[in-house]
Amino acid sequence: MSVEVRAVVFTVSDACARGEREDASGKALVELLKQAGAIVVEAIVLSDDLGPLSAALKHTAERNDVNLIITTGGTGLGPRDNTPEATRQVIERDVPGLSETIRSQSLKATPMAMISRGVSGVCSGTLIINLPGSPRAVRESFEVIKPVLAHAVDLLAGQTFHKN
Repeated sequence: MSVEVRAVVFTVSDACARGEREDASGKALVELLKQAGAIVVEAIVLSDDLGPLSAALKHTAERNDVNLIITTGGTGLGPRDNTPEATRQVIERDVPGLSETIRSQSLKATPMAMISRGVSGVCSGTLIINLPGSPRAVRESFEVIKPVLAHAVDLLAGQTFHKN
């Protein structure tokens, strides 16, 4: 029996946190998760401040009702793009294949994928995946990871049996 995917979406954007821009990428991600059968526990908008972002990721990963956190935004080269650094501060195990595959597939659509710095890993049994900040990039990236999300959550829950 598969474990239910229970996700929290983090939109990391100073402009969205200040109410200067609508959170289109977070809303797109929430819809994609629901369409994939996940329960979206919460959607949170945060500024790009490293300390509070890192603390929020850790606190959320430790919740019993969450097994997946997907972030959108803060993965570029801008001086306030801190999502990968915040994620690295909290993950206990790196899952590089997810981020490598997102970049590899995104390169087919845009050369800008080369400068996306998103990372993926596990904190307190919760999978954390960084996605870029545009709605288009969220949709393209989610299609890459969608086939493995349920299995990854099962593995993190200790369901390591092999299916024929």
